[in-house]
Amino acid sequence: QVQLVESGGGLVETGGSLRLSCAASGSIFSINAMGWYCQAPGKQRELVAVITSDGSTTYADSVKGRFTISRDDAKNTVHLQMNSLKPEDTAVYCCNARGLTMAGTEYNYWGQGTQVTVSS
Repeated sequence: QVQLVESGGGLVETGGSLRLSCAASGSIFSINAMGWYCQAPGKQRELVAVITSDGSTTYADSVKGRFTISRDDAKNTVHLQMNSLKPEDTAVYCCNARGLTMAGTEYNYWGQGTQVTVSS
């Protein structure tokens, strides 16, 4: 079992910043990738940013230049620094982690989600 605990969501004004964090724990042998996805009301969940074990990053076009994803391998934690927030960034942000358990099986887990609301 792998658990993901998210923190850092909240309400912020347009142009403001938030920092999301997601800590993975449990039967973790390796984390191949950790990332953030978001789901706005009435829309499908979509990628925001992901970072792989070698440090490669991928961002949605809508957040490039504003959001930065980073990881702390010692703490199995991923952070998403969100700057210059816009009302259209409002969504539930979910953390995802995938890799191998101590038993050698693959895992792909999701966090519960944290609400980000950007007021205009």
